[in-house]
Amino acid sequence: MLDAATYTPRLKTLYKDTIRAALKEEFSYKNDMMIPRLEKIVLNIGCGTEAVKDSKKAKSAQEDLTLIAGQKALVTKAKKSIASFRVREGMPLGSKVTLRGDRMYEFLDRLITIAMPRIRDFRGVSGTAFDGRGNYAMGIKEHIVFPEIDFDKVDEVWGMDIVIGTTASTDAEAKALLKAFNMPFNS
Repeated sequence: MLDAATYTPRLKTLYKDTIRAALKEEFSYKNDMMIPRLEKIVLNIGCGTEAVKDSKKAKSAQEDLTLIAGQKALVTKAKKSIASFRVREGMPLGSKVTLRGDRMYEFLDRLITIAMPRIRDFRGVSGTAFDGRGNYAMGIKEHIVFPEIDFDKVDEVWGMDIVIGTTASTDAEAKALLKAFNMPFNS
């Protein structure tokens, strides 16, 4: 059994030992605090019209996201009423969770090494999905690619948004950081 006090995630150790030095050399930073690092990972499942018809769908999405993240997910609620979509203010529509620290590194490791290879017809992730400030966003069509989800107990297959927030100031720096973590970019 692993001792939680002495355990360090594999990617966190990799970052401290090799990636930081490589990035410092590649971009010739003068200060160690200028080196980009992962800040947070935000996971989001939106249930859409399914949650409008059945309020238990948002609860199901929250439970699945909690299993995937290893941390309790929040239920997201509608900010405004939209009559044409039959949405009322405060109605549960999905769930989200923000990962930081060791959980963030563990999730990124599972995403890259376990979940992405299980995606059907996977040819890598887009290398252009950066926002201009060093953050990367991607989507997964089926949340069942994560090993924590028991396929037999799933009542609905959800799409999932993953946003990786970094301290990088440019997209090139953020892409170099994620490439160092073995993110499979296709371009």
